[in-house]
Amino acid sequence: MSYVDGFVAPVPTDRLGDYKKMARLAGKIWMEYGALAYSECVADDVKPGKVTSFPQSVKLKPNEVVVFSWIVYKNRRERDRIMKKVMEDPRLAAFSDPKALPFDGKRMFFGGFKPIVEY
Repeated sequence: MSYVDGFVAPVPTDRLGDYKKMARLAGKIWMEYGALAYSECVADDVKPGKVTSFPQSVKLKPNEVVVFSWIVYKNRRERDRIMKKVMEDPRLAAFSDPKALPFDGKRMFFGGFKPIVEY
């Protein structure tokens, strides 16, 4: 069974182009190291909820949009191997400084998931 990393982040609408540029580079690198799939999606039909929601989860501010991303790996061991290589890749070094990110990394959340149903 595969393994999935999921990410949710608030991105300022005026920085969405910068985010896409960063995501294209990151996706290329993840795929080079062996990820099976890489997706970055911008909120389209996402409304604030009464208790919780994607906008509430990142404390979405005016002029921001939620981005939901995921990466699929063969298994957890492959994810750990690939993640180590990605984090060491010099092409992403510029983004190691939080000020260089085109979004507020403090309000991003992420984690690794074991699928329970796959088709």
